[in-house]
Amino acid sequence: MNYKKLVAERIKEHVELDLETLDKLIEIPPKSDMGDYAFPCFQLSKTLRKAPNAIAEELKEKINKDNFEKIENLGPYLNFFVDKIDFTKNTIEKVLENGDKYGSSDIGTGKNITIDYSSPNIAKPFHVGHLCSTSIGNALYRILSFQGYNCIGINHLGDWGTQFGKLISAYKRWCDEEVLEKEPIKELLRIYVKFHEEAEKDTSLEDEARLHFKNLEDGCEEETKLWQRFKDLSLKEFKVVYDMLGIKFDYYTGESFYNDKMDAVIDEIDKKGLLVESNGAKVVMLDEYNMPPCIIKKADGATIYATRDLAAATYRKKTYDFYKSIYVVGSDQSLHFKQLFTTLKLMGHDWADDCKHVAFGLVRFADKKLSTRKGDVIFLEDLLNESVEKTLEVINEKNPDLENKEEVSKKIGIGAVIFTYLKNNREKDIIFDWKEILSFDGETGPYVQYSYARGKSILRRAGEVEGDIDYSKLNSKEEFELVKTLEGFQKSILYAIDKLEPYIVTRYIIDVAKGFNKFYNAHSIMNAEDEATKIARIKLVEATCQVLKNGLNLIGIETVEKM
Repeated sequence: MNYKKLVAERIKEHVELDLETLDKLIEIPPKSDMGDYAFPCFQLSKTLRKAPNAIAEELKEKINKDNFEKIENLGPYLNFFVDKIDFTKNTIEKVLENGDKYGSSDIGTGKNITIDYSSPNIAKPFHVGHLCSTSIGNALYRILSFQGYNCIGINHLGDWGTQFGKLISAYKRWCDEEVLEKEPIKELLRIYVKFHEEAEKDTSLEDEARLHFKNLEDGCEEETKLWQRFKDLSLKEFKVVYDMLGIKFDYYTGESFYNDKMDAVIDEIDKKGLLVESNGAKVVMLDEYNMPPCIIKKADGATIYATRDLAAATYRKKTYDFYKSIYVVGSDQSLHFKQLFTTLKLMGHDWADDCKHVAFGLVRFADKKLSTRKGDVIFLEDLLNESVEKTLEVINEKNPDLENKEEVSKKIGIGAVIFTYLKNNREKDIIFDWKEILSFDGETGPYVQYSYARGKSILRRAGEVEGDIDYSKLNSKEEFELVKTLEGFQKSILYAIDKLEPYIVTRYIIDVAKGFNKFYNAHSIMNAEDEATKIARIKLVEATCQVLKNGLNLIGIETVEKM
């Protein structure tokens, strides 16, 4: 039962406000002794020409109290206390009945959402910064799909641009073929860094690189073959990381995919009278929007990624007819996306309003800044492997006899890293601290995993539970607070969708784990005071484990049964 909706319906019987407005006005009181839901009567004061306190008093007497323990007025607020037994029964039974689908809905049925995420650069390392886009995008894909949306995951690879001219030049001069086959990304990074070092001494290298890229754009065989080879080698390495993370994409359509689609977009911009010349370049002026011009063609006639992004957006609308188009890209590209969406709007595409930039912050390691040009990067694969190794060390110390230690340490270690990326507001910078990331205490992935494993351990010991369930036995503060948290799962998901913020689900999962551990520490389960209480508590544990599993799955983390 949706109690918030029930509160709205009961109030609607006596006031002239629609259900949607009422739903938005209903609040959760800051303290449980003030009720489970509260309705502020201020908005009714004008139409009813009465003081909010008086309105609350009158409504308290009129409203149908079925399904509620009591309804009280506290000043201008009407406070609803749900029938705890009814609430607990409905919540636990719904969780157990729906199982892996608990929290899901079909609100997104028939609506396509494109999600552009991960998008590493070909021939460059898949480094720790890429996990921001990858983990946020994957979480949004899972969360939105769970609510019935048809998600289309697109890996918009950085597989075009002048850097390929530099790489081809570097390859022809310094590449070690044997190393390239063995460790392609590391070798390509080495020669890319060397190119920039040598170009500082010999500027003619830059001209040579530009020529190679021009040949690539013109479809010359040698450059095209090398570019395709770099791409194939890179994707092979990227797949190793994606497999570790359990991430798949529907399409790998990078920048190069849109090369033959740009002319039509440029013509469209020109026909709309938007294309003007500025210092030799072709641009769309955005002065009245307090933005610099959106460059469509550089002075030398070359297109840039803005042109390709305009072509990509147009292609995605025509191909997928998206309800929303989401771009999970760093905060440093905020201006670019403002220019992109504004230009689309000026072209007459009102669907530009459905394009959303989901920005995120940086990853920091003790103030160390990452730079591909200088070769100063931390490979994501190395980071994930290190997390797994450190987790295995902890397991060997705490539970050396654990079965499948390697598999468990993989799930916990990789999950711990993903959890760290998703536990705070996405625009907040991530600062790595191994002690915090792998801690089994506090707001971490291992803490939530341990809470789940603890619950599963109880359920294994309990075995099959028989007999009627007396939900009135779950009458303590800790038990009811945990049930209330479980009931709020879908609300947290819908709020995360509204804000495009996966961390809302992650914080919810932390709250469930905290609530479960408070309950576990306050009450005996297997040695409860009587059999009816024991059975009811076991059902609460079972429901909690189900919600933790569902929640972790939404953010891309696999659960472990034992730790």
